[in-house]
Formats: sequence, structure tokens, C-alpha cells
Amino acid sequence: MLKDSYKRPIRDLRVSLTDRCNFRCFYCLPHGEPPIAPKEQMLSFEEIDYVCEIFVALGIEKLRLTGGEPMLRRDIETIIQKLARLKPSGLRDLALTTNGYYLPDRAQSLKDAGLDRVTISLDSLKRDVFKRMTGVDVLDKVLAGIDAAKKAGLEPIKINAVIVRGHNEDEVADFAAFARDYDVKMRFIEFMPLDSGHEWAREDVVSGKEIRDRISERFPLVRVDVARGSDTSSRYRFADGAPGEIGIIAPVTEPFCGACSRIRLTADGQIRTCLFSTVEHSLRDVVRSGASRAEIIEYIHSVIMKKEPRHFINDPGFVAPSRTMSFIGG
Repeated sequence: MLKDSYKRPIRDLRVSLTDRCNFRCFYCLPHGEPPIAPKEQMLSFEEIDYVCEIFVALGIEKLRLTGGEPMLRRDIETIIQKLARLKPSGLRDLALTTNGYYLPDRAQSLKDAGLDRVTISLDSLKRDVFKRMTGVDVLDKVLAGIDAAKKAGLEPIKINAVIVRGHNEDEVADFAAFARDYDVKMRFIEFMPLDSGHEWAREDVVSGKEIRDRISERFPLVRVDVARGSDTSSRYRFADGAPGEIGIIAPVTEPFCGACSRIRLTADGQIRTCLFSTVEHSLRDVVRSGASRAEIIEYIHSVIMKKEPRHFINDPGFVAPSRTMSFIGG
């Protein structure tokens, strides 16, 4: 099993399929078209399949396909089929994070290809707020995508909402009601400094505690996982036994780095050992140099040993990553 220098096992690989997105969320890509990496720098499906097979052989149990918007990658079902073949080799979970736009027409084909589940971004239940936060007026399409994912059996479905003061903090309890009505796992994420405009401000962060308090005023919660291990979210169920679940991801006010089990592979083949890394490691160049499998494994091990002990958001000298979330991959 892969372990870093702090003895943390690495079990979760997040693979970005593209740095393109059809949304323009202000906390990610507010300033028009992002600079797109040249096509020749992007990993091919064959390269993704090859390196993921190696990672699974080294103990990776969860693969999450991200972007950008991963469904902009042509024939995404093809790479899902390839990766699904790794399940007998130790892969336990093959998931996709998406804005949901393409799910109404393709949820079933994703399931048929071997995808296990989806996480869908949904930052507001109000059409005007959704448009202001995402830059597109397609709330109905995303809601239809959630329905399509449920019908296709891409469950458990997780819904991600980034909560930003002055935008959607007043909807927190409404999102909890949505989780109850739709029987989904609603996850609230603190606003992080990953925006392309580098306009993040601490006063815009709605803390995990405030989110819990706002929900509890309407729906009392019971903690599910007192010891959450490497999970990114603190999980809660509804005290009255209603369906649905609440998860709170609070990397700014309640860091959980001590049990981090994740690494990331960008669409252009760079390993990132932390979401907030300021250094990347080119697995693409190693693979394309003609390195043997043993040499690739040695390189991966050497990079994992450089994984940071924690993020440094709360340190005075914090430097935000040069690349935004659309390039890094969630």
C-alpha cells in the first residue's frame, strides 16, 4: 500500500479528465474562458487507464473522475469502461463529480459503462442565485440530472454546495429539506481560496459550525461518524429518522489533514499531493519518456513521500495555488 512520510495510507485518487467547463462558477472560473492546456499535453484515455491500473495495484481503492466538467471529455463512457475492469484487482469505488448538465441524457449510459455513483454540484435552489453563482441559467437541467442519476441507480448520490456568505448561506436549511425529500447525501463545503480571480476573503467563509447551527434550527441532527477516519466530511443524520444525510466539509475552520488519503492527477498528467500544493510532479513526462513499469512505480512512491503534512490556509504566509480548481480537479 502507498504511504506517505507521515504513515498515512493513500487510497483515493482523483483524476481530472479535462480542464474545460461549461459553467463559470465565481469561486472557480469567473473570468471568461480559462487558458486551456494544449491537446498534446492532455493524458490520453490509454495513458489514464495505464497509470490508474498501476495506482490500483499499489493500493488505490477509490477512483473519482473530475474536471473541469468531466463529461465534456468526448466518449467518457469509454474510459469508464476501461477503469471499471480494475474492480477485480482491488478498485472498490468508481465515481464521477459533475455539474449535472449532461446527466439527463447520459446517466444511464454512465451506469451501463460501469460507473458506481455520482456527486453533483448544486449551489442554489433559487434560479436567480444559481445563475449568479454559476454563470449559467440551467437549474432545471441540473435538477433533471439528479432525477436521471437516481433512476439509473448511480447511488448513493452526493450533492455538493459551496456556501459563500452573501450568496447562499440563507439556503442551508432548504438544502437540508432537499436532502430529506430526495433521499440524497447533501454536502456543504466551506469556501476555499481556489478562485481564478484570487478574490477569496476569510469573511466570505461560512463556517461548518454556522452551517450545522442553521440546519439544526429546523432539523435537529445526530452525528453519524464520531471518528470519521479519512472521510472529508463530518456526517449527520436527521434526528427524526427522515431519509437523507448531511455532510459538512470544513477545511478552513476544521482542517482534517491528519488522516488525508487523497492525491490528484491533473488532466495534463501532473500529480498533486494536496489540493493546495504549490508544486506539481509530472507523471506524464515519466510515462512518455519510455520509463518501465518499475520506474513509474518508483517515481510514484517518491512523489507520495513528498505529500505535505497539512494545508497552510490559516498560516500568515499562505500562498494560493497558481492553478484554480478547474485545473486541479476536485
